[in-house]
Amino acid sequence: MSKTTGGQIVAQMLALEGVDTIFGIVDGTYLQLFASCVDRGMRMLTPRHESTAAHMAGAYARLTGRLGVCIASNGPGVANMLPGVAVENAEGNRVLLITSCRRPQIAYPNRGGAYQVFDQVGTIRPMAKWSETVTSADRLPELTRAALRACFTGRPGVVHLDIPENIINGKLDPVPLPEPASYRRVEPLEPSAQQVSAAAKILSEAEFPIIHAGSGVIHSGAFEELQLVAELLYAPVTTSWSARGVLPETSKLAFPMIHIEAVNALRNAADVVLCIGSDLGETDWWAKPPYWRPAGEQRWIQVDVDDTVLGRNRPLELGVLSDAKVFLRLLAKELRGQAGKVEERKARVRPFAEQRTAHRRQLDEALSDTAAPMLTAHVPVACAEVFDADTITVFDGGNTAVWANFYTTLRRPNAQLGTHHFGHLGAGLGQALGAAVARPHTQTCCIIGDGAMGFQPQEIETAVRHDLRVVFVVCCDRQWGMVKLTERLGLDPIRTVAHKVLGKEGEPMSLPIGSKGVQRAAQSMLAPLKDVVSRNMSEARSINADLGEIKWDELARAMGAHGERVGDPKALAPALRRAIASNKPAVVHVDVDREKHLWAPGLKYFKAMHQEPEG
Repeated sequence: MSKTTGGQIVAQMLALEGVDTIFGIVDGTYLQLFASCVDRGMRMLTPRHESTAAHMAGAYARLTGRLGVCIASNGPGVANMLPGVAVENAEGNRVLLITSCRRPQIAYPNRGGAYQVFDQVGTIRPMAKWSETVTSADRLPELTRAALRACFTGRPGVVHLDIPENIINGKLDPVPLPEPASYRRVEPLEPSAQQVSAAAKILSEAEFPIIHAGSGVIHSGAFEELQLVAELLYAPVTTSWSARGVLPETSKLAFPMIHIEAVNALRNAADVVLCIGSDLGETDWWAKPPYWRPAGEQRWIQVDVDDTVLGRNRPLELGVLSDAKVFLRLLAKELRGQAGKVEERKARVRPFAEQRTAHRRQLDEALSDTAAPMLTAHVPVACAEVFDADTITVFDGGNTAVWANFYTTLRRPNAQLGTHHFGHLGAGLGQALGAAVARPHTQTCCIIGDGAMGFQPQEIETAVRHDLRVVFVVCCDRQWGMVKLTERLGLDPIRTVAHKVLGKEGEPMSLPIGSKGVQRAAQSMLAPLKDVVSRNMSEARSINADLGEIKWDELARAMGAHGERVGDPKALAPALRRAIASNKPAVVHVDVDREKHLWAPGLKYFKAMHQEPEG
């Protein structure tokens, strides 16, 4: 009987699961794995750092609904992969990580003094959804099946399978490999008819129902079903940060999280909430007052594929274990003809819609500031003007990501990536590359701060090598902005606030911090400080928060990409158009006003988010 290898067995099992793409850096310890995958027609994309491979796999999974697969070699390769494990698991992306390890005789347990050995499973297990080692060749198919089962069970996350190099590359007897349906669920979870009927009755009888949607809607691809149910009920839709755009934000029923006060008011007004695919975490204010109506005054229906989240942070009237798409499809069918008091709900929605519109108008007042270097708000606005409506937009960085969120309207579902649960700097480069792989005929734009860009700038070359035509728009203020503002407010608050309201020259900064009337009132109150500000022009105190300049446009050109630099908002849109027209990966270095950049909109809400709500 002819022999096979462990790598060939795993590659065949991945092929049976429909895997067509893997991400990772080539290494001899799993030669038979990636060679066998490529021989089976899978694409292998190789970044310059292992953590980027994880972010590429996570973005690919999120945008395609397929399994994202990445690999890392024993010891240092796995160590480099750890940030990607933490991020992609926190973001809930369906990623299978396959790592090599040294032979079991010296690695598990560590004999002591072994080269490139640490407890890879023991390290990853607390960070991931599932992590195990293959300790003998005969268990390889069994444990690979267990890993794949874990990938498709419950909330998506990172599943880790650690395989010794002598099993991956060693000669093994071939074994029959079953189809996925023989070892895991291949059909989505369905609710009972009674649950669907009960949910329809509660929602149709409600005075003012709302829908709160999370990433479960993305992973199930339930966009059309969500829109249909929302329209049938005339129920406003709020989302978690990571699910922004599951209902296009051009819809009159979409209430994006950036309009925080309107959203909070809406959540307090609702008598019934349909929560679908959201774990109701910290960025959802844990579903607690004062941001949500008290539990005794509001009926809740929660739908999720993970039964551990049902009722975890909010008492429920009805908890449903189901795939979001299946549930919403069945609910829409049940609601037809009995959706309830639609006309009355339209009247109830109107004042919240007016509040949303007023806030948008207030934010956009800042765009009248056309000075150079530019106010950061111009960057996402120019991107929206230039890029297609279905462009994949990636937000990375601290204040840069905040500005980008507040000045972007998402016009298509599942078209925005970021690290909303983890806030991880530098992940956006890999996410953007993964997006370009997942949707090669769709534009990809990554709006990123210069601090975040500095984590993985070498991946510009990866984009060039694989012809991934991402446009990176780097907002450059040469400082750790969020850190700097925190330091200044903590160490030198009077001068910090005075500079914000009066400006260093005694002139007000044009910022989205309230209506012009409010700003004028604040300036009047602080007028006695004007002389102090003008006499002492130095910045408020901060510690090690400044960065040196990197000429990102020149760096891009050095790696074979298109590069430009702009500081005038009027020059930005033409530069972006040239970047797209170059038909290459591109970097546009954008000089933004360092002082204005610190004061991103909505920062007070982020501070409040980290406090424990009332109940």
